[in-house]
Amino acid sequence: MLIRILIDVAVTIHFAFALFAVFGALIAIWWRRIIWFHIPAVLWAALIEFSGWICPITPLENWLREKTISGIGYVEPYIMPILYPENLTRPVQFALGTGVLLINVVAYRKLVFRKERVKPGSH
Repeated sequence: MLIRILIDVAVTIHFAFALFAVFGALIAIWWRRIIWFHIPAVLWAALIEFSGWICPITPLENWLREKTISGIGYVEPYIMPILYPENLTRPVQFALGTGVLLINVVAYRKLVFRKERVKPGSH
């Protein structure tokens, strides 16, 4: 039972990191200090996809799965197909890495170059 909970925790942290890498710039709109954590996360996520390396959380997940006798965790059936799609080929990994970078370049560009709206007659 404890192993299943640990698997779920590891998978949830992995998924949260992936979501943060993709959508963290949205948090930066309201909380600018997060940028110092988000940009390295984006670069790491893109590097993992471009290089074909394995995320360090993956071996932990696999090790925990080896320790359990029965079944899978509670969140695994929902999150694992998103983290590890069946058709994850090198071209798909390049597309994912490019997507992470593009989404965040566009988001940060809008964030940095966002113009304050000037109300008519307030010059």
